[in-house]
Amino acid sequence: MILAAAYDWLRALHILAVIAWMAAMLYLPRLFVYHCAARPGGELDETLKIQERRLLKGIMNPAMIATWLFGLLLVWSNAERAGGWTIFLHWAWIAKFALVLAMSAMHGVYSKRARLFAEGTNDWSDKRYRMLNEVPFLLAFLIVPIAVVALK
Repeated sequence: MILAAAYDWLRALHILAVIAWMAAMLYLPRLFVYHCAARPGGELDETLKIQERRLLKGIMNPAMIATWLFGLLLVWSNAERAGGWTIFLHWAWIAKFALVLAMSAMHGVYSKRARLFAEGTNDWSDKRYRMLNEVPFLLAFLIVPIAVVALK
């Protein structure tokens, strides 16, 4: 009952968390592209390590946690409002959940790549990071229509 009363606030906070998470997910691989060109141990290398760490730990990780927290509270609230959990057996809910899991997996890949840059052991090319940069957008491109059209 409390969740249903706070539904609009939960939705607003969820949207803000998603925006922050997506912005970080789209920006971090761009830093990786620039980092590929930096001389190991040089000033740019050290600056990029700091930026990557701050982006990951200061924005991306908290935004992902908030996205999941508010998203799951919205799921619970929707179940309360609809009168049961069976609404989540609809193909659109299952697809959205699977795509958000894929986005979370990408988050894990980015975290690992940031750690490898910090250790000085990056083994990927800038081209690979440019391609990797498109994945969050493609996932969002699939998630948003499902959330807006199929789950209204």
